[in-house]
Amino acid sequence: MDSVRQEKIRKFEEFVDRRLKPDLVRAIGERDKVFDQQKIFSDLRKNIENLERNSVTNLRTVVNLGSEVYMQAEVPDTQHIFVDVGLGFHVEFTWSEALKFISLREEKLERQLEEYTHLIASIKAQIKLVCEGIRELLQIPGEKTAIGRVF
Repeated sequence: MDSVRQEKIRKFEEFVDRRLKPDLVRAIGERDKVFDQQKIFSDLRKNIENLERNSVTNLRTVVNLGSEVYMQAEVPDTQHIFVDVGLGFHVEFTWSEALKFISLREEKLERQLEEYTHLIASIKAQIKLVCEGIRELLQIPGEKTAIGRVF
């Protein structure tokens, strides 16, 4: 194999290893964070709906103070709750206001999930394209597809 072809192969492999794979790992990590946020808001919505359904007006609970240290707490009025809206800010909502906010937030998270899913698919397609280019440079026959085969 000539040196020009070897250099092209090396550059393609370097591009995949130094750019595309880290981008893919980062995008998957960001999508996973959105999944986590989505679960938190889903759980909050279910808890609020349970409070409404059962007409709970006060509540005894256990609160994590940090470092896995817990303390019993009593909530005398559950009609107003504080919701983390981001950047360390909490806003006091009524149950209905909180449910509206959660719905809006879930819609936004769903859009973010779609964006990250498309980004991940795009990066995977780029990796496949570069690998196909390497395969052609190495003159390795491509994978044969089983078009028309029925299993």
